This record gives sequence, structure tokens and C-alpha cells, in this order.
Amino acid sequence: MTKCAFIGLGVMGYPMAGHLQRQGYATTVYNRTAAKAVQWVDQYGGNAAKTPREAVAGADVVMVCVGNDDDVRSVFYGDDGLLASLAENTVVIDHTTASAELARELSEQVHQRVALFLDAPVSGGQQGAENGVLTAMIGGDEKAFNDVQPVLASYCKTQEFMGPAGHGQLAKMVNQICIAGVVQGLAEGLQLARKVGLDADTLIRAISQGAAGSWQMQNRYQSMWDNHYDHGFAVDWMRKDLKIALQEGERNGLSMPLTALVDQFYAEVQQMGGARWDTSSLLARLERNT
Repeated sequence: MTKCAFIGLGVMGYPMAGHLQRQGYATTVYNRTAAKAVQWVDQYGGNAAKTPREAVAGADVVMVCVGNDDDVRSVFYGDDGLLASLAENTVVIDHTTASAELARELSEQVHQRVALFLDAPVSGGQQGAENGVLTAMIGGDEKAFNDVQPVLASYCKTQEFMGPAGHGQLAKMVNQICIAGVVQGLAEGLQLARKVGLDADTLIRAISQGAAGSWQMQNRYQSMWDNHYDHGFAVDWMRKDLKIALQEGERNGLSMPLTALVDQFYAEVQQMGGARWDTSSLLARLERNT
């Protein structure tokens, strides 16, 4: 597998595609805003295509990393969609965080073209994408998973096969639910620390190596303490992900009160003008309300 196509050059896809090209995989990119694709080619080499259909022609592996279910469908279907030129035995990997229902739908469509499909949402955010250390939770064809592991290793530190189509997306839902609860707890803890006069650096050294420790604590406490949120994983995208998780929970008859509550807290952050702030901005909401 030497030829790749990468569709979607957002804050995640742009560096992910760059890692592929730098690792020696001849990569053709497509982005809805063509200027971004031209910029990518200027930086990394490779080629830019005018349509998803053109991008995937001749590719061994196709990666998609766009915004939501509707965005995914827009690059798969239609005369210019990737399915229109998908060759037999091509592996299609959807890195978009989307619904499990969509993953199952796309798996069926790809199989009809005698190709293979993986739903492979990633965790690690923009920083993980830039550093090539993402975690991928993967559902779909196990043979395809085994075949593409060296390719995915270009930008993934961890790859876990979760089961049939849709299971990668289900695992990502669990991931986002857990993050939401952890960030809210961290925000409340830091708010108390500031109020009572604790030194943040000393505090984090004391508690981060024990049971309270988390990735969020290690990587976000300083920017939260400094009220700096213009970076990272946007609140808009987190709300999109939590909506998917809450809908899946409802379909399965589950109550997820903490997730629903934190989702509403993020809605308040949006109303504050923080739609593009990092998810750690839950602290900004708390401090506004005190």
C-alpha cells in the first residue's frame, strides 16, 4: 500500500495527511476550500484533487476526516463523491467522529463496491495530530485493520480494533463522555484552588501522580489557570460529539445525566462567545457565574 488519498484538511486532517506524505506514502488530498489543499501541497508535496472522486482514483487507502455525518455523506455520495471512483480492494478509513449508524451505512456501500471499510475516529486532538501520536478506535473489517496498521502508524501511537462496523464510533462516544466528566471535575477543582489561594503548580505536582491524575490535568491545567482557551478541541465539536453519544444512549434506554449536564454547560460557553474555545473552557463558565 503506497498510494493514499486524504479528504478533509482541518486542524486534524492537515497534519495527519502531512505525516503520510513524509512517511513515503504518495498522498493526494482534497479539501472543500481548495486553497487549503494548495497550501498543503506547497508544504508537504503530494498532489491536490478538485473532487473526492478524483482524489481516490488509484488510491490503495482512502482517509476521510471531516466535520459530521452530513459532511461525510457529501464526500462519499454523488457524481463527484469518492464512491464513484472507488476501486476494488481499496481500504476506506473514516476518521470523522460520527454516528455508528452512518458507519454501518458506509460499510455496506463500500462493500457493494468490493472494497473494505473502517470507522476509525481518533483521540488526541490537534496536538496529537501534529505530533503523530493519536489514538484510533477502529471498527469494521478486521482484515483491513491488519493491512493498514503500518499506514495508520504514520500518525497514530495507538490502534485498537473494537469490532464490527460502528464499534469504533461507539468507543469514541465513550471516550468523549469520559472526557466531559473529567474536564468538569478539573474545572471545579481549579476554581476552588484559586478561591482559597493554592499555588497551581504546587497543587498539580501534589495530585497529578495519584488517583486524581489525568491527561486533562497534565495538559490543560496551566492554560485553564491562565484563562487561555484559544487552542485545542473546540466546544462546537465537543457538543456535536456529545449529542451523538446522548442519542446513542437514548436508543439503548440509558440515562446519562452527567453527560447531559456538561453538554448544557458547554452550551453556556457557546453563549459566552466560546464556540471555538478549547473544551477546558468549562472553568471560564464557572468563573463567570461566581
